[in-house]
Amino acid sequence: MRRGSSAGWVISVAVAFVATLWYLGFFRAGELLKVQNFVVLLNEMFPPDLTILPQVISAVVETVLMAFAGTVIGGAFSIIFAMFSTRLVFSNPVRAFFRAFLALIRTIPAILWALLFVIVVGFGPVAGVLALSMYTIGYLGKLFYEAFDAVSSEVIDAVKGVGASKLQILKYAIIPESANYIISQLLFIFEYNVRASSIVGLVGAGGIGFLIITLIQSLKYDGLLTTLIIILTIVLTLDYISAKIRNKFLT
Repeated sequence: MRRGSSAGWVISVAVAFVATLWYLGFFRAGELLKVQNFVVLLNEMFPPDLTILPQVISAVVETVLMAFAGTVIGGAFSIIFAMFSTRLVFSNPVRAFFRAFLALIRTIPAILWALLFVIVVGFGPVAGVLALSMYTIGYLGKLFYEAFDAVSSEVIDAVKGVGASKLQILKYAIIPESANYIISQLLFIFEYNVRASSIVGLVGAGGIGFLIITLIQSLKYDGLLTTLIIILTIVLTLDYISAKIRNKFLT
């Protein structure tokens, strides 16, 4: 009975998958022939154009700085909002308001925040930093208040027992107990923000993404390949450094 049921689910998923591909146009001959354009693109990307390396490095530095600033600003505010969202300290109306606020921020992706801030402050890295900050607040705010909620009630009761205020409970119990988790998530979101900076830049919010869209529009695909190689190198390097920090200090 269970095998038959499992087989039925597999067949249903397979049929749904094929139907989805058909609906999206994967089986149209014209669409499939466009795959040949990928071969043409590869031919135009090689060899990579090394003459734009100074321009790429400058854009990469701006990207990393944007990610760092967005992580610091967003991380600081996410901790503050998480404090007001934890059930261990604040009453339901207060935490419900802040949790709803974080949920609202979280529903808007980073690239949409970038579009909004480009309209408000104009093109450039400032819009990118603000966009990354908002996404970081929404993402980390939820993770942090869930981590705060998971702190042992015995630790909270011990601090309350000596007459600690709400601020002191946060300072001497909740934050210290969650410190390793906070640092780990900040490292992760910094890595993410470096990658996200490449995306928000596509709409004019500074960083390497702005250079990428410029190269695509000018059909300089050999320069695009150089840029992609540098991005890959930076991302892998950051992943390696982050893993080393986690293994040495957070385990």
